Amino acid sequence: MILMILLIVMGLISLLPLAGATGLLRRPIHNFVKILEWIVKAAFFISAVCGACVALAQLAAVITRNLFGVNFIWLQESAIYFFGLMFLLAGGAILLMDAHVRVDVFYAKWSERRQRLVNILGLYLFVIPVGFLILWASGPYVAASWANFEGSNDPSGIQGVFLLKSLVPAFGSLLIMAATVAIERHLNPAFHSEYDPGEV
Repeated sequence: MILMILLIVMGLISLLPLAGATGLLRRPIHNFVKILEWIVKAAFFISAVCGACVALAQLAAVITRNLFGVNFIWLQESAIYFFGLMFLLAGGAILLMDAHVRVDVFYAKWSERRQRLVNILGLYLFVIPVGFLILWASGPYVAASWANFEGSNDPSGIQGVFLLKSLVPAFGSLLIMAATVAIERHLNPAFHSEYDPGEV
């Protein structure tokens, strides 16, 4: 039930830029999309912090094991948790920065208008459906993990695997939010004249 509500809400959110392309809804939808953009940027900031935490956790695990002969399972697992956070929370921002992998054969030679059209179609036909697929497919997986409060197989490990698995639908949601922001940018470039593609 919660999964269906989430899918419906995310679907409506992804259609907002089309509703605000013209008319009275342009300013409120633009403001709402700015909130989505802020959420994606905040997730990216957390992701960047987790990148540093991965290195620190791994360094601490190596030092405690090799210098002191002490092996902390929770410390080793924390590097995995931080990496999961880093990877799954950065996807939306990478899409917004236009830093994702693009096979560019014809795109660079096209006019700006045609490029915007191709980007909008690509976001609606590929990125948003994949985001919904991630949400739909991960729902039962995450629900089962939460039902058991799944933890580490090792008693001294981190007992929060269910929280880590919750990042998968968060990734799908961030992808849909970022695609919505990108579509709104392409439909209303005048609202985003201050936007720098390399800035997030």
